[in-house]
Amino acid sequence: MNVDSTEIEKFGAMAQDWWDDKGPLRTLHQINPVRLEFIRRGCGGRLEGLRVVDVGCGAGILSEAMARAGAKVLGVDLAESALAAARKHAEQGDQDLSKTLEYRAIAVEDLAAEAAGSFDVVTCMEMLEHVPEPQSVVRACAKLLRPGGQVFFATINRNPKSYLLAILGAEYVLGLIPRGTHDYEKLIRPSELLDMARTAGLQLEELKGMHYDPIRGRARLVDDVSVNYLCRSRRVDSA
Repeated sequence: MNVDSTEIEKFGAMAQDWWDDKGPLRTLHQINPVRLEFIRRGCGGRLEGLRVVDVGCGAGILSEAMARAGAKVLGVDLAESALAAARKHAEQGDQDLSKTLEYRAIAVEDLAAEAAGSFDVVTCMEMLEHVPEPQSVVRACAKLLRPGGQVFFATINRNPKSYLLAILGAEYVLGLIPRGTHDYEKLIRPSELLDMARTAGLQLEELKGMHYDPIRGRARLVDDVSVNYLCRSRRVDSA
C-alpha cells in the first residue's frame, strides 16, 4: 500500500485538534476559503450537483465546505481517528449533510480500482508530499475522473525558499503548523507534479501560488509558485 504509517499516526494523533480554528491546525482553516474558491472557480463558479472525492481528507475541513456548497462529496483517508472527527463534526453541524457527505477509510488506489470514472471532481490538497509514491496517487486521481473531469492538487515546492518559509519559518519559528509536519525531501516541484499529471493523462488548466500572511492569518492566490501552489488539471484521455 502506498502509505507511510508514521504519517498516518502523526495526523491521526491530531484528530482532536482538526476542528479547533485557533489550535495547532488553524492555518488549514485560514487557507480553506482560498482552496474552496479556487475549486469553485475552476468548476465554472458553482459546485452544486457535482460528484466530488476529496483524497486525503483528514477530518474533513475541505470536504465539509464543498458539501455545504452543494457538492456530493466522498472524503477518503486512512487515518481512522481523523475520519471519526470528520463524521462527528458533520453530525453536529447546523446543516443536514447526511445525503451529500460521506467518509471512507480507503486508499485512493483501491477506490480507483472500485469506482473508476465516477467523479466530476477530485481534490487532493496537501497530501502528495506525505506519501512514498505521489505518482501512484496522481494516477489514481486521474482514473477516478469521468472524461473531462477535473482534479485539483495543492502541495509545496522544493527549493531553498520553501525550506526557509514552509518548514523553518512555519513549523519552528512561527509555530503555524506542528513541528515535523513536512519532510523537505518529499516536497514536489511544479515541474515534477506536471510530469506526473501528463503521464496520468491529465492536461494542465491552471497553476497558481498561494501566499499566506501569518500576521493577518489570511491567504490569497498569486502567480508566484515558489512555495505553496495549487494546480487544476483536466482528464483528456482514458487515463
